[in-house]
Amino acid sequence: MSRSMEIPAGNPDVLGTVWDGRGTSFAISSERASAVELCLFGPDGVAESARLALRRGEDAVWRGYLPGVGPGQRYGYRAHGAYAPERGLYFNPSKLLVDPYALALDRDARWHELQQGGDATQPDPRDSAPVVPRCVVVDPAFDWQDDAPPRTAWRDSVIYECHVKGLTALHPQVPVELRGRFLGLASEPVIAHLRALGVTAVELMPVQQAYSERFLVERGLCNYWGYNTLGFFAPDQRFGSGTSPGCQVGEFKTMVRALHRAGIEVILDVVYNHSGEADELGPTLSLRGLDNPTYYRLDPREPRRHQDFTGCGNTLDLRAPPTLRLVADSLRYWASEMHVDGFRFDLAPALARGASSAPELDGGLFALILQDPVLRRLKLIAEPWDVGPDGMQLGAFPPGFVEWNSRYRDCLRRFFRGDPGQIGELATRLAGSSDLFAGRRRAPQASINFVACHDGFTLRDLTSYERKRNLDNGWEGRDGSGDEPSRNFGAEGETAQPEVIARRERAARSLLASMALSLGVPMLLQGDELGRTQRGNNNPYAQDNATSWVSWELAAGQRALLAFVRRCFAQRRESPLFRRREHLRGVAQPGAQPGVKDVTWLHPAGRELREQDWRDHDLRALGMLTSGHDPDGRPDLSRTPQLLLLNGGDAPLDFRLPEPPCAWEVLLDSGQPQRAGEIATEAVRLEDHALCLLRPRAPDEGQESA
Repeated sequence: MSRSMEIPAGNPDVLGTVWDGRGTSFAISSERASAVELCLFGPDGVAESARLALRRGEDAVWRGYLPGVGPGQRYGYRAHGAYAPERGLYFNPSKLLVDPYALALDRDARWHELQQGGDATQPDPRDSAPVVPRCVVVDPAFDWQDDAPPRTAWRDSVIYECHVKGLTALHPQVPVELRGRFLGLASEPVIAHLRALGVTAVELMPVQQAYSERFLVERGLCNYWGYNTLGFFAPDQRFGSGTSPGCQVGEFKTMVRALHRAGIEVILDVVYNHSGEADELGPTLSLRGLDNPTYYRLDPREPRRHQDFTGCGNTLDLRAPPTLRLVADSLRYWASEMHVDGFRFDLAPALARGASSAPELDGGLFALILQDPVLRRLKLIAEPWDVGPDGMQLGAFPPGFVEWNSRYRDCLRRFFRGDPGQIGELATRLAGSSDLFAGRRRAPQASINFVACHDGFTLRDLTSYERKRNLDNGWEGRDGSGDEPSRNFGAEGETAQPEVIARRERAARSLLASMALSLGVPMLLQGDELGRTQRGNNNPYAQDNATSWVSWELAAGQRALLAFVRRCFAQRRESPLFRRREHLRGVAQPGAQPGVKDVTWLHPAGRELREQDWRDHDLRALGMLTSGHDPDGRPDLSRTPQLLLLNGGDAPLDFRLPEPPCAWEVLLDSGQPQRAGEIATEAVRLEDHALCLLRPRAPDEGQESA
């Protein structure tokens, strides 16, 4: 091994590695390092074969170029400089560092004691190279063939949140060697299931290289979900099926190409708010050892400590130009080179906290994205909260972003659970949440409507458990979100009486149908259409096992649920009402026929709701009568209106149909799914915790068949 051998400067315009067919450029940013060495590893990936000094440029980027070095070469970095925790500096050349721009890593990334800093006041002299993943030089060439982004309009979008392994690990029709892999998700049986549901986009839980932290590794667990990033450019090697270093890059591209051919977009759940290095006592893996004060927000009163707006020990500092560039370059890479269609930003307010630590959502990263010619055209989704002060920012993101709507989730759950006083907010949520989004002239499609997501109970467990059962995670049940209990659905667990199980199933169907029949963008959690259970664990982030994996062995009731969900989203596709670009407001709309309101809210007695009805906390049923709508969702009397009836109470009721009398056809009924196609004239029997969708039947409709 040679030490301190200088090599020619590399490409001045890019960071990371670039193979030009003859050799490879290496570049890494560190303002405070006194020296940076490139470490090369032999073909076995174990022995360090060379250690070469990079040259520092005026822009604080360290560069080098190696002729003859190409794809498959494994490498890492060592950074020299001051070790002064009191100033937030942790330079230690004994620690091999992962290139933050690495396009692939060669092994699983998990905690080991050699990665730790040892005594926080002194650098740990132990070499961490034996237990740190190697970066891999990657050939970017790929035959994209006729790939083109589907570019589905937001109004037509149906999102399916899933985990690459969780969705495919147990699928009997996916080849064994591809289960849990990118190529498994790209397989025909999985794509056929998504298409039959009406899914237009998969939102993949993190696929960037993740790191399993100490607490988990010491208990024989792993960070299965992946919300703990180590490599912002690197597809997680867990999801590759080949054996060659970096194979996961090409396999990810193959997956995207296959999904695009099926008309399905790929949205990545990305975690740029923190990294896997945790707090000041965490491992030295990459950014901490390269330039800790640049990449992380440090406590100005005590720079050895991190500011933590994420609950994960650290927060990336996107006020610093190198950090902002890292994130922006990562986004552009995934969009341009990997052909993804959008991003869901985890804990998005943490990405926009300014000098005062307050969220500044119209500047910084979000302003950069919205003016970028590549990124601004993508689907941009914000998780609009973090754990810092003023962390809830729902409705405050700039136009161009859409947001996970937790108010929608909470209201729909409470209504169908039978809580009092919900009908006012329920009407607002069904109509597109104008209270949250209309103020900045944002359409209903700014709202991602969901009733369950990865973070919490599955839909089946939401209606089956009154408390979380998370002991397997190792936190004595203290972890996990504060999901509201499933009271009013009956006794807890999987062995309840038949009438209790029927009530739960009815509530689950109602919640799923509500998403399909609300203004906004619906998002399904993987397996909810199949009645998937995690047996009460509402935070299985560390459970890489059957707790988290979707089971495809379906009982008769699960097959019936799947058929019902397919009908719900088929109904959404067929009706422009639920995809209209304007909020329903209950008043005449511009361009409508005189006196035509876009929606009328009904009492179970069949009349329009009065002011005092909205204040009646005991009222647990609501009707939504809409005028006919054209393909753009505008009121049009020449088209068929729709009537949605909802009963959140714990007893059935007869909901009178509105005047003038006519025949109404049942399109969907979550209480009695077999009733689809039946005709009602005066009233509709509505089961408890149920909804029913109807349309008026024309006098001559169906006469030929009669």
